[in-house]
Amino acid sequence: MPHRQPPDLIGHDLDGPTVAAFSVALKSEFATPAHRHPRGQMIGCIRGVVTVLTDIEAWVVPSGHAIWLPPHQLHGGQSFGPGAGWSVYVAPAACRDLPERPRTVFAPPLLREAILRAAAWEDDRWDVARQRIADLIVDEIGRLPAEALGLPMPRDPRLQRIARALLEHPEDGRTIEEWAAWACSTPRTLSRRFPQETGLSFMDWRQRARLLRALEMLAEGHSVTSIALDLGYSSVSGFIALFRRTFGATPTAHPICRGIEARRG
Repeated sequence: MPHRQPPDLIGHDLDGPTVAAFSVALKSEFATPAHRHPRGQMIGCIRGVVTVLTDIEAWVVPSGHAIWLPPHQLHGGQSFGPGAGWSVYVAPAACRDLPERPRTVFAPPLLREAILRAAAWEDDRWDVARQRIADLIVDEIGRLPAEALGLPMPRDPRLQRIARALLEHPEDGRTIEEWAAWACSTPRTLSRRFPQETGLSFMDWRQRARLLRALEMLAEGHSVTSIALDLGYSSVSGFIALFRRTFGATPTAHPICRGIEARRG
């Protein structure tokens, strides 16, 4: 894939075209600090895995998927392993009928190819043909259903501290009592407020964090056995069964692993 960088102010240009896109191929991991811009943005992953952290949720974007970020949404990102992908910025006026909250989606071929076509435009000329492609991109973004690849972040500062620590080290096996003491809280507060603020119990939240990290590790080329052991699972078979229930496929049958095998072949 060609590697095209966006103009310096692509995310801030309110008077520009409806969409502005670029594609990228990465030989190594990258990270971007938290930032925001007035245009909406969709980030798509063709190969590898990208993680996006907002002020309200952590999202994993595996191969074949994308994340939609509405205008002015605070976000930062990190990729795992060599990868390739694309990004499209949507003018604020065109975002009025698009989702008002971030969401991960499966990126169908029609949307992906339309965005890659826009990313290949070499000049600023804007005509009817380009507007049709831009309208198609916006329409497709608005139609895509959300997929469960996010992890809600709690609002309470004490719970946020725990959540961010677990995102950094999901293998950490401290008990809820130990986490509560570390965050200057109580086990009862954690047990009550995690479901209230995230929709998940503390244990389920940690389990989801581990599974999302497993996707990242698969993209980096780790073996299933090492992933299970490194993330603190008591058995490899138990990890595989939980992964399959969550993602609908075993780790080795997941599209991320199939993509790695295809590249090795």
